Amino acid sequence: MTGVPESADGPRKSGMICRALSLGDRIDVAGLERSDTISGSPFAFRTRENGFVVLFRYGVAVLIGLSPAEEDDLLRTLSARVESPSNRREDEVVSIEVRTDLEDQVLPGEPLRLRDLSPERLLVVADVLGKSVALAHDEREIGSVFDVIDPLARDLAGEGRLPADRKKVLKLIGEALLVGHRMSGRVAIADKPDVLWDRPDLERLHARLADEYELQDRAQTLSRKLRVVQDTARALTDLIDAQRSLRLEATIVLLIIFEILITFFERFEKAGL
Repeated sequence: MTGVPESADGPRKSGMICRALSLGDRIDVAGLERSDTISGSPFAFRTRENGFVVLFRYGVAVLIGLSPAEEDDLLRTLSARVESPSNRREDEVVSIEVRTDLEDQVLPGEPLRLRDLSPERLLVVADVLGKSVALAHDEREIGSVFDVIDPLARDLAGEGRLPADRKKVLKLIGEALLVGHRMSGRVAIADKPDVLWDRPDLERLHARLADEYELQDRAQTLSRKLRVVQDTARALTDLIDAQRSLRLEATIVLLIIFEILITFFERFEKAGL
């Protein structure tokens, strides 16, 4: 799997499918040590049929060259190690074609052309596809938050009506914070894979793939959406708190007036007696 030999008629071509899947919030790889392990971070290993599997702790699995039956078997095996499994799995599929006569090529709408199937090249491909799928998951999550917060903002703009449930707004802030933590902490979109330290010649392949899947642009757009959600939710909670403070102050004033009236009434009764 480290390369494709040339035939008498010229460079040999071969292909395989690479599939990235978001399985959940996290994959526990502790205790998965194997004799055919290729990498520890991310955890990567070969399968019996010369497939290649890369598991990212942020909940994404990248399967390269596996048959549908092998994929199903592997996913069943991993199911017990996935924390908070996704109800809807995001996936990214790309066809890989080996061309020993060409440099690595990343062309829109065409198979990914690699000079060989060395583990280092596959780790670079897996890194970008894994981050793309993780971004797709986060984009969907923040999109669902927007679906909730948009009508709240419309009610405030159109009718001046604030949401009655402060807890609901706080949950929106919490969901936005979780997405931000996942992006910057676990997925680390801006970080390059460790394999590039040993193989700087693969920097160009990584850069082309990152551009093709628009990792930086998507991460920046998602960050802007996160700030909008957080700012809007905080503004709503501040307005709710201010409204509650006004109500509390009005209640206190009414109680004071009521107490004064009672005092006057008692004195009036005593004076009348």
